[in-house]
Parts: sequence; C-alpha cells; structure tokens
Amino acid sequence: MSRLQIAAGNWKMNKNLEEGVALATALVEANPSSDQLVILATPFIHLQAVGAVIKDVPHFKLAAQNCHQAEKGAYTGEISVEMLKSIGVEYVIIGHSERREYFKEDNALLAQKIDAVLAGGLIPIFCCGESLTIREAGTHVDFVANQLKESIFHLSDADFSKLVIAYEPIWAIGTGVTASPAQAQDMQAALRQLIAKQYSQEIADGTSILYGGSVKPANCNDLFSQADVDGGLVGGASLKAEDFTTIIKAL
Repeated sequence: MSRLQIAAGNWKMNKNLEEGVALATALVEANPSSDQLVILATPFIHLQAVGAVIKDVPHFKLAAQNCHQAEKGAYTGEISVEMLKSIGVEYVIIGHSERREYFKEDNALLAQKIDAVLAGGLIPIFCCGESLTIREAGTHVDFVANQLKESIFHLSDADFSKLVIAYEPIWAIGTGVTASPAQAQDMQAALRQLIAKQYSQEIADGTSILYGGSVKPANCNDLFSQADVDGGLVGGASLKAEDFTTIIKAL
C-alpha cells in the first residue's frame, strides 16, 4: 500500500517572524515536487504569516508544535485546537521528547491531547522514542510499545488511520548522532508490526512513520531508502532552506 511520504520541519523555538516568513518563502520558491508533502511546524507567532505564504501551495501544510487538551478556559499561555484551526493549521505535533522531558508531559496527558486534536478535525503527528539508557538496555521496543499503548492505542480504527507517527530516538536529537539506516528501519518495522497487531495489517501499511533525529542532507537519502521510513521529522536542518529542500527532494 502506498503511504504518504512526508518532510516535516520542526522549527522549535527559533526564528523571529521576519526570518520565519523568509524561510517559508525560500522553501516554496525552491518548488519541490507535489509528490512530496511538506509540513512546517513553526512557533505560534509564525503560524498565520507562514500560512499565508504557503496557502496556494497544496503540498505544503501548516503545523503547530503543541496544543492544550482543553477546548478553552483559564489556561494562561496555552493555545487550543480551535484557535489553531481558525488560522489554517492542519497538523499538530504531540508528544515530542522535549515536551515530555522539559514539561513533564506523560502518556496519559498525551492521550488527552491526541483526542482533542482529532475531535477538532486536525491531524496529530505523534512522537515516540527512547533514551540512550533504554536503547543500551535493549528494551527500546517494549518502551516505545508502551508509549503507543498508553497514548494512541485507545483510538478507533478510523481515528488511528488519521495519525502520522514520528519515531525519534532521543539520543539522536540535536546531538549530531543519527540512528543508522538499519537501526531506523528495524525500529520502524517493529512499530508497524505493533500497529498491525493492535489494528490490522491494512492500517499498519497505510500509516506514515517518520524518522526524527539529526536528519540532514548527508544522511537523508540512506534513511529514506528504508522500506518503513516514510520521511523525516527534521529539526536543525529545517531551519536552512537549502538543507531542507535537499531533504524534501530525497523523499
């Protein structure tokens, strides 16, 4: 089954508004193929302006890096799914390792956020992954399986089929260390098997699973050539138009 191939750029807390608009404009002008889906996950202040830059480019989509699980209320500093939807956001990253580590978001909270995003008609990009300690102990598959079980395996077949999953080995995020293509393939194949067991082989075969962790022009071709790697969730390299365009074209 053919799966959507995706290059998602997570800008994290980088770029002022002017710089962000310039980056989005340069990416659009690079004119990557419409066979490749490009998702730009910008800081909240950029969303409306970057959305205006990409609105007429059908294979470019807008993502938020986080949202709150409640519809509305007294949550100073937070942002709701409805607010994001009102300015044209279509995707939301949920469960990035930095949210888990720095803001103590656990699997139960992430399940609530997943439900909120889906209820609002947006698409979650659900992140999962293990630390170096867990990888070295050889328990990484069980660890990530539990993340899926506690955060997304409660979903119906129809809702689960809307998800994008991003596997991000925490030990490879921003470190310059990348999982080898074989390591990425082995883990992402294991994730697909877990999905097939919980749902069906058809749903598993249709789920896009991205790799995230120091994806860059030098390694993207090898990573994306793996059978179960359906693109990348890209951090630092997504902040440079030339680098990210190279990664997009490697899909």
